[in-house]
Amino acid sequence: MTIKTKFTLLVLGSLLFFSGCSKKVEEYNKPAVYWYGKIIESVSQNNFDKADDYYSSLQSEHSASPLLPEATMILAIAHMHYGEYLLSEHFLNEYIKRYANSNEKEFSEFMKIKAKYMALPNPRRDQSLINEAIIAAENFKLNYPHSSYYPVVDTMATNLHMAQAILNEAIASLYDRIDKPKAAAYYRAIEPEPWINWDDVDRANIVWYREWFEGNGTSSWYAFMIPDTTSVVSRHENTDEILTDDNTTDNNTTLDK
Repeated sequence: MTIKTKFTLLVLGSLLFFSGCSKKVEEYNKPAVYWYGKIIESVSQNNFDKADDYYSSLQSEHSASPLLPEATMILAIAHMHYGEYLLSEHFLNEYIKRYANSNEKEFSEFMKIKAKYMALPNPRRDQSLINEAIIAAENFKLNYPHSSYYPVVDTMATNLHMAQAILNEAIASLYDRIDKPKAAAYYRAIEPEPWINWDDVDRANIVWYREWFEGNGTSSWYAFMIPDTTSVVSRHENTDEILTDDNTTDNNTTLDK
Protein backbone atom coordinates (compact mmCIF):
# COMPACT_ATOMS: atom_id res chain seq x y z
CA MET A 1 0.00 0.00 0.00
CA THR A 2 1.45 3.35 -1.08
CA ILE A 3 1.85 6.35 1.17
CA LYS A 4 -0.77 8.24 -0.90
CA THR A 5 -3.34 5.46 -0.39
CA LYS A 6 -2.65 5.33 3.36
CA PHE A 7 -3.06 9.11 3.63
CA THR A 8 -6.37 8.99 1.71
CA LEU A 9 -7.76 6.25 3.96
CA LEU A 10 -6.66 8.17 7.07
CA VAL A 11 -8.44 11.31 5.88
CA LEU A 12 -11.64 9.41 5.03
CA GLY A 13 -11.61 7.65 8.40
CA SER A 14 -11.17 10.94 10.24
CA LEU A 15 -14.05 12.53 8.33
CA LEU A 16 -16.33 9.60 9.11
CA PHE A 17 -15.37 9.69 12.79
CA PHE A 18 -15.95 13.40 13.25
CA SER A 19 -19.16 13.41 11.23
CA GLY A 20 -20.49 10.64 13.48
CA CYS A 21 -19.61 12.65 16.60
CA SER A 22 -21.01 15.94 15.33
CA LYS A 23 -24.35 17.27 16.51
CA LYS A 24 -27.49 16.93 14.51
CA VAL A 25 -28.22 19.69 12.04
CA GLU A 26 -30.49 22.30 13.63
CA GLU A 27 -34.08 22.22 12.42
CA TYR A 28 -35.69 25.32 10.99
CA ASN A 29 -38.28 26.51 8.46
CA LYS A 30 -40.86 23.89 9.47
CA PRO A 31 -44.66 24.22 9.42
CA ALA A 32 -46.43 25.22 12.65
CA VAL A 33 -48.02 21.79 13.08
CA TYR A 34 -44.54 20.21 13.02
CA TRP A 35 -43.30 22.36 15.92
CA TYR A 36 -46.56 21.82 17.80
CA GLY A 37 -46.18 18.06 17.43
CA LYS A 38 -42.59 18.25 18.70
CA ILE A 39 -43.76 20.25 21.75
CA ILE A 40 -46.38 17.61 22.60
CA GLU A 41 -43.89 14.79 22.07
CA SER A 42 -41.28 16.44 24.30
CA VAL A 43 -43.81 17.16 27.07
CA SER A 44 -44.99 13.55 27.00
CA GLN A 45 -41.34 12.50 27.50
CA ASN A 46 -40.85 15.02 30.36
CA ASN A 47 -38.20 16.78 28.30
CA PHE A 48 -39.22 20.37 29.03
CA ASP A 49 -36.00 21.97 27.83
CA LYS A 50 -36.63 20.60 24.35
CA ALA A 51 -40.30 21.54 24.57
CA ASP A 52 -39.33 25.14 25.40
CA ASP A 53 -36.90 25.20 22.45
CA TYR A 54 -39.56 23.93 20.07
CA TYR A 55 -41.96 26.52 21.45
CA SER A 56 -39.42 29.25 20.67
CA SER A 57 -39.20 27.94 17.09
CA LEU A 58 -42.99 27.90 16.75
CA GLN A 59 -43.25 31.42 18.15
CA SER A 60 -40.50 32.88 15.96
CA GLU A 61 -41.45 31.19 12.69
CA HIS A 62 -45.26 31.32 13.07
CA SER A 63 -46.10 34.25 15.34
CA ALA A 64 -49.72 34.33 14.14
CA SER A 65 -50.36 30.59 14.32
CA PRO A 66 -53.63 29.53 15.99
CA LEU A 67 -51.63 26.72 17.62
CA LEU A 68 -49.60 29.16 19.74
CA PRO A 69 -52.22 29.88 22.46
CA GLU A 70 -52.80 26.19 23.11
CA ALA A 71 -49.06 25.42 23.10
CA THR A 72 -48.49 28.26 25.58
CA MET A 73 -51.10 26.95 28.00
CA ILE A 74 -49.86 23.36 27.63
CA LEU A 75 -46.36 24.41 28.68
CA ALA A 76 -47.71 26.53 31.56
CA ILE A 77 -49.65 23.57 32.98
CA ALA A 78 -46.83 21.09 32.29
CA HIS A 79 -44.23 23.19 34.11
CA MET A 80 -46.60 23.63 37.05
CA HIS A 81 -47.30 19.90 37.22
CA TYR A 82 -43.59 19.18 37.52
CA GLY A 83 -42.92 21.89 40.12
CA GLU A 84 -41.32 24.49 37.83
CA TYR A 85 -43.54 27.28 39.09
CA LEU A 86 -41.54 30.28 37.85
CA LEU A 87 -41.56 28.93 34.30
CA SER A 88 -45.25 28.17 34.64
CA GLU A 89 -45.92 31.76 35.66
CA HIS A 90 -43.84 32.99 32.70
CA PHE A 91 -46.01 31.11 30.20
CA LEU A 92 -49.19 32.21 31.98
CA ASN A 93 -48.09 35.84 31.72
CA GLU A 94 -47.41 35.31 28.04
CA TYR A 95 -50.85 33.78 27.57
CA ILE A 96 -52.62 36.61 29.40
CA LYS A 97 -50.72 39.30 27.52
CA ARG A 98 -51.16 37.91 24.00
CA TYR A 99 -54.02 35.45 23.73
CA ALA A 100 -56.54 35.41 26.59
CA ASN A 101 -60.10 36.68 26.34
CA SER A 102 -62.01 37.68 29.49
CA ASN A 103 -62.92 34.12 30.52
CA GLU A 104 -59.49 32.76 29.73
CA LYS A 105 -57.85 35.62 31.62
CA GLU A 106 -59.82 34.69 34.75
CA PHE A 107 -58.58 31.09 34.55
CA SER A 108 -55.00 32.21 33.82
CA GLU A 109 -54.96 34.62 36.78
CA PHE A 110 -56.22 31.80 38.99
CA MET A 111 -53.43 29.54 37.72
CA LYS A 112 -50.84 32.24 38.45
CA ILE A 113 -52.02 32.46 42.07
CA LYS A 114 -51.92 28.67 42.30
CA ALA A 115 -48.33 28.67 40.97
CA LYS A 116 -47.26 31.21 43.60
CA TYR A 117 -49.06 29.27 46.34
CA MET A 118 -47.55 25.93 45.37
CA ALA A 119 -44.09 27.50 45.21
CA LEU A 120 -44.25 27.96 49.01
CA PRO A 121 -43.69 24.53 50.58
CA ASN A 122 -41.64 26.25 53.30
CA PRO A 123 -43.29 29.66 53.84
CA ARG A 124 -40.77 30.86 56.42
CA ARG A 125 -38.13 30.96 53.68
CA ASP A 126 -39.69 33.51 51.32
CA GLN A 127 -41.31 36.57 52.85
CA SER A 128 -41.50 38.44 49.52
CA LEU A 129 -43.29 35.61 47.69
CA ILE A 130 -45.90 35.37 50.46
CA ASN A 131 -46.65 39.08 50.08
CA GLU A 132 -46.88 38.77 46.28
CA ALA A 133 -49.22 35.79 46.55
CA ILE A 134 -51.48 37.59 49.07
CA ILE A 135 -51.73 40.69 46.86
CA ALA A 136 -52.52 38.55 43.80
CA ALA A 137 -55.18 36.56 45.70
CA GLU A 138 -56.88 39.65 47.13
CA ASN A 139 -56.88 41.35 43.71
CA PHE A 140 -58.46 38.25 42.18
CA LYS A 141 -61.22 38.30 44.81
CA LEU A 142 -61.94 41.96 44.01
CA ASN A 143 -61.86 41.54 40.23
CA TYR A 144 -63.79 38.24 40.07
CA PRO A 145 -66.22 38.19 43.03
CA HIS A 146 -68.52 35.68 41.27
CA SER A 147 -65.80 33.41 39.92
CA SER A 148 -66.13 29.66 40.30
CA TYR A 149 -62.51 29.74 41.50
CA TYR A 150 -63.30 32.24 44.28
CA PRO A 151 -63.60 29.65 47.13
CA VAL A 152 -60.25 28.08 46.21
CA VAL A 153 -58.52 31.46 46.01
CA ASP A 154 -60.12 32.52 49.30
CA THR A 155 -58.81 29.36 50.99
CA MET A 156 -55.33 29.97 49.63
CA ALA A 157 -55.48 33.62 50.77
CA THR A 158 -56.50 32.55 54.30
CA ASN A 159 -53.58 30.11 54.51
CA LEU A 160 -51.22 32.78 53.20
CA HIS A 161 -52.39 35.32 55.79
CA MET A 162 -51.80 32.79 58.56
CA ALA A 163 -48.37 31.96 57.16
CA GLN A 164 -47.52 35.66 57.05
CA ALA A 165 -48.60 36.23 60.66
CA ILE A 166 -46.61 33.24 61.91
CA LEU A 167 -43.61 34.38 59.87
CA ASN A 168 -43.79 37.87 61.41
CA GLU A 169 -43.87 36.37 64.91
CA ALA A 170 -40.91 34.11 64.05
CA ILE A 171 -38.94 37.14 62.84
CA ALA A 172 -39.86 39.08 65.98
CA SER A 173 -38.71 36.16 68.15
CA LEU A 174 -35.42 36.07 66.26
CA TYR A 175 -34.87 39.78 66.94
CA ASP A 176 -35.67 39.15 70.61
CA ARG A 177 -32.95 36.52 70.77
CA ILE A 178 -30.32 38.85 69.30
CA ASP A 179 -31.38 41.79 71.46
CA LYS A 180 -33.06 43.98 68.83
CA PRO A 181 -36.21 45.15 70.65
CA LYS A 182 -37.11 47.87 68.14
CA ALA A 183 -37.07 45.44 65.21
CA ALA A 184 -39.07 42.90 67.22
CA ALA A 185 -41.64 45.56 68.14
CA TYR A 186 -41.96 46.55 64.48
CA TYR A 187 -42.91 43.04 63.36
CA ARG A 188 -45.24 42.51 66.31
CA ALA A 189 -46.97 45.79 65.44
CA ILE A 190 -48.07 44.31 62.10
CA GLU A 191 -51.60 43.34 63.07
CA PRO A 192 -52.77 39.95 61.78
CA GLU A 193 -56.09 39.71 60.00
CA PRO A 194 -58.88 40.48 62.52
CA TRP A 195 -61.33 38.08 60.89
CA ILE A 196 -59.15 35.07 61.75
CA ASN A 197 -59.64 33.53 65.20
CA TRP A 198 -55.98 33.16 66.11
CA ASP A 199 -56.75 31.07 69.19
CA ASP A 200 -57.86 28.30 66.84
CA VAL A 201 -54.75 28.47 64.65
CA ASP A 202 -52.15 25.78 65.33
CA ARG A 203 -48.53 26.37 64.41
CA ALA A 204 -47.42 24.16 61.52
CA ASN A 205 -45.45 21.09 62.51
CA ILE A 206 -41.84 21.23 61.32
CA VAL A 207 -40.35 18.01 59.98
CA TRP A 208 -37.88 16.67 62.56
CA TYR A 209 -34.81 16.90 60.29
CA ARG A 210 -35.63 20.51 59.37
CA GLU A 211 -36.36 21.45 62.97
CA TRP A 212 -32.84 20.39 63.94
CA PHE A 213 -31.38 23.15 61.78
CA GLU A 214 -34.20 25.68 61.47
CA GLY A 215 -35.85 25.40 64.85
CA ASN A 216 -39.59 25.53 65.38
CA GLY A 217 -39.95 29.25 64.78
CA THR A 218 -39.31 30.30 68.38
CA SER A 219 -35.92 28.78 69.13
CA SER A 220 -33.21 26.56 67.68
CA TRP A 221 -31.50 23.44 69.02
CA TYR A 222 -28.15 25.27 69.01
CA ALA A 223 -29.47 28.23 71.06
CA PHE A 224 -27.62 27.04 74.17
CA MET A 225 -24.30 27.54 72.34
CA ILE A 226 -24.96 31.24 71.60
CA PRO A 227 -23.53 33.47 74.36
CA ASP A 228 -26.04 35.67 76.14
CA THR A 229 -24.58 39.03 75.12
CA THR A 230 -26.00 42.21 73.69
CA SER A 231 -25.42 42.95 70.05
CA VAL A 232 -23.05 45.59 68.74
CA VAL A 233 -25.94 47.79 67.66
CA SER A 234 -27.60 47.45 71.04
CA ARG A 235 -24.37 48.37 72.82
CA HIS A 236 -24.07 51.44 70.62
CA GLU A 237 -27.66 52.36 71.35
CA ASN A 238 -27.09 51.96 75.08
CA THR A 239 -23.89 53.99 74.84
CA ASP A 240 -25.75 56.77 73.09
CA GLU A 241 -28.35 56.78 75.83
CA ILE A 242 -25.65 56.87 78.51
CA LEU A 243 -23.82 59.67 76.72
CA THR A 244 -27.07 61.62 76.44
CA ASP A 245 -27.73 61.14 80.14
CA ASP A 246 -24.17 62.23 80.98
CA ASN A 247 -24.44 65.31 78.80
CA THR A 248 -27.73 66.21 80.41
CA THR A 249 -26.17 65.80 83.87
CA ASP A 250 -23.18 67.95 82.89
CA ASN A 251 -25.42 70.67 81.49
CA ASN A 252 -27.56 70.68 84.60
CA THR A 253 -24.46 70.90 86.76
CA THR A 254 -23.18 73.83 84.69
CA LEU A 255 -26.50 75.61 84.95
CA ASP A 256 -26.57 75.09 88.72
CA LYS A 257 -23.15 76.66 88.95
